[in-house]
Amino acid sequence: MRRAFRARQSAVAVLASSMLCLLAGTASAEMQFSVYGGAQGATGSDVKVSDGTSFDPDWSGKSFKNPPYYGFRGTWWLDDLNHPNWGISLDYTHAKVYGNLSNTPDWSHFEFTDGLNLLTANALYRFQDPSRKWTPYVGVGAGINVPHVEVTRASGTTFDYQFGGLALQAQAGVSYQISKHWATFVEYKGNYSFVNDVSIDSGDTLKTRVFTNALNFGVSFNF
Repeated sequence: MRRAFRARQSAVAVLASSMLCLLAGTASAEMQFSVYGGAQGATGSDVKVSDGTSFDPDWSGKSFKNPPYYGFRGTWWLDDLNHPNWGISLDYTHAKVYGNLSNTPDWSHFEFTDGLNLLTANALYRFQDPSRKWTPYVGVGAGINVPHVEVTRASGTTFDYQFGGLALQAQAGVSYQISKHWATFVEYKGNYSFVNDVSIDSGDTLKTRVFTNALNFGVSFNF
């Protein structure tokens, strides 16, 4: 299973790299690479299992517990296409959630903590003013989630990466230009993940909806 995931992960990496090269070659834009971390929380809908089990997971994020919450993205601001305030980004977020075991039906472990692993494509708009160093921006996008499903119950254990489904994203923040190439930023980012029919032991499947919300702090390099 891990070998299969590594193959899928390599395929995603190749696809993402191809998208980066294609966009960079066609958009002729200002390029920006960003990394970020922060405080991430989570809410969501009930967990429903195909065997009829249903419960409120009472999700928590525990951002600074290992493995930590983090993310990175590439952004293309379309300066040379006469749309300097508009941009597009490819964003990866290692969001994570822990289920409250006191709410689970005798499960001893329930987490997506090697990540919900969100990959989204986004449209961004910045309120740019050349006379100032700070720039507000907003963005929306959609993509996929690939959770690491961790379930331990009396009937067995599940511990692997699976395709979850669609993920939606919205963000708003402010960047501050430190120098020609470097900037810092703070932003709010929310993601809504549709985790549908992921497999667990005994041939059962699980579905839920997870809303993660985060206050991010990061740094960007422009080139």
